[in-house]
Amino acid sequence: MKLNKYFVIDFDSTFTKVEAFDVLADISLQDHPEREERKKKIIEITNQGMDGSISFRESLEKRLNLLAPSQHHLPALITKLKGSVSESFKRNKEFFQQYSDNIYIISNGFREFIEPIVTEFGIKAENILANEFRFDTEGKVVGFDTENPLSANGGKVEQLKKLNLPGDIYVIGDGYTDYEIKHAGLANKFFAFTENVERENVKSKADHITPSLDEFLYLNKLNTAISYPKNRINVLLLENVHPVAVELLRAEGFNVETYHAAMTEEELIQKIKNVSVLGIRSKTQVTAKVLEHANRLMVIGAFCIGTNQIDLKEATKKGIAVFNAPFSNTRSVVELAVAEMIILMRNIVDKSNKMHKGVWDKSAKGSFEVRGKKLGLIGYGNIGTQLSVIAESLGMKVLYYDTEEKLSLGNAVKCKTMTEVLEQADVISLHVDGRKANANLIGPKEFSLMKKGVIFINLSRGHVVDIQALRENILSGKVAGCAIDVFPYEPVSNDEEFMSELRGLPNTILSPHIGGSTLEAQENIGNFVPGKMMDYINTGSTSNSVNFPNLTLPILKDAHRLIHIHNNVPGILAKINQLLADHGINIVGQYLKTNESVGYVITDINKQYDKDVIAKLRAIENTIKFRVLY
Repeated sequence: MKLNKYFVIDFDSTFTKVEAFDVLADISLQDHPEREERKKKIIEITNQGMDGSISFRESLEKRLNLLAPSQHHLPALITKLKGSVSESFKRNKEFFQQYSDNIYIISNGFREFIEPIVTEFGIKAENILANEFRFDTEGKVVGFDTENPLSANGGKVEQLKKLNLPGDIYVIGDGYTDYEIKHAGLANKFFAFTENVERENVKSKADHITPSLDEFLYLNKLNTAISYPKNRINVLLLENVHPVAVELLRAEGFNVETYHAAMTEEELIQKIKNVSVLGIRSKTQVTAKVLEHANRLMVIGAFCIGTNQIDLKEATKKGIAVFNAPFSNTRSVVELAVAEMIILMRNIVDKSNKMHKGVWDKSAKGSFEVRGKKLGLIGYGNIGTQLSVIAESLGMKVLYYDTEEKLSLGNAVKCKTMTEVLEQADVISLHVDGRKANANLIGPKEFSLMKKGVIFINLSRGHVVDIQALRENILSGKVAGCAIDVFPYEPVSNDEEFMSELRGLPNTILSPHIGGSTLEAQENIGNFVPGKMMDYINTGSTSNSVNFPNLTLPILKDAHRLIHIHNNVPGILAKINQLLADHGINIVGQYLKTNESVGYVITDINKQYDKDVIAKLRAIENTIKFRVLY
């Protein structure tokens, strides 16, 4: 494609996430007795050469002496570098193919490992300017081509002078040597690439700091794989979500900010204004007032099962999709319920407390096996069903009640009313959702129906149990033991004191809402929820959304995807299609789904379209949100 612009791109820490010599050190020094010391020294020398504090040739010679590489190390190095290409470069492979005549890789690295990487992206071999190794007869690296300008200071400047490119030149790189091209007057602009590494002295010299290739392409109105630079999508993750979630979202190119605790309503109102993606756990309350200030918010991820902390009705009205993790911590909650059930039946809590005070109370009084006992489950969803199966394997008889029709697993017996369960069960475990109708689901009346000596467990929601009634029944002996993991009010951080009427009661286990807080569960959630949010942003897929019509979309090829969210009123689809027809736009594919409040239309159209149609689609009456992908 004819273009009067040329793009000069660095290799190490720009085209790839890593410095090739650092990776080579892992390979060539694998069995060396001074491996760690040499690796640290190589990194130090690399940075000195990049920031200009020592000459590049000196840096190169010192590093090669420390590395002592051989030709047989190169295949492993190339393999690792192919797996370390920068995420935004991988996303925009089409850019390299489309403008291959105008893209040059100019690097102080070595052609032997650069060429196999960049040519896979369509970059021409003749447009790669780099150093070359010199090998001895045994294949050991004994030096480099000292006649090559790139082996010395100012090498990139000299190479660019020789090229004498007939147009505007834009340089993308992370190092001082990249800035030198602009300083020498050979480039129109220098873009400091910070996706992988940030060097303050390089950033200070840049015309523009570009956290990803998406940003560079967007600013220069070039072909990009997305309709907006992903680094402009601000993500706010609260309550110490698992680090894997942070890594995934940053790898996608998003700008991610984390906070260790929940935020108050006022704090969140201040923070939410420029946030596109919000990730929370159970303590953060996303109220209508918060959402009123969330003008850029596209999606909320609840890194837990429950979503009652989010005003789903208001989120839907504002066209904000909400996702949760309905399965990821199920096993962890079930295991805690089983453990607590056994501990309470054996009266271990009181015996342990006495032991800590020096009291030896060896007695079987009040201690029972769970085998043969009846477990009553209130709620037979993902957690209830799995707990049912495990309890049966322990020899328990399972009864359950759920407001919805659920298939019994194993020998579990469905009860027609909750009263049937409460009257028969030796152990009662709650696994209901957080809907308002479940407030004080278990109160004085329900406790009165239970057997004397019942074991009571609540790992579901804090507001479903009348805490005062529970306290009275523990003190009276009606409830022989209880385990509570959730509370009507919970501290917003670990620094706040936990206050409850249940503190200090006999045979009572209190835990700080940790039913799903295992490393396995949190890692599962950390993978699952970001995946759903990224699918929604990148493709429009709403699979598993708790408030949007669920659509799983095919991969889009050679088309634009239009996403239209609107109030569920008649005639919207007809208006969309009429507008497209009036502008001669061909529909490649179309998907529509509605729920009681919103309609969700995905329309894939061919590449050629009149951009005025976008404004008209946004202007359709009852439109909530509209965006274009690709």
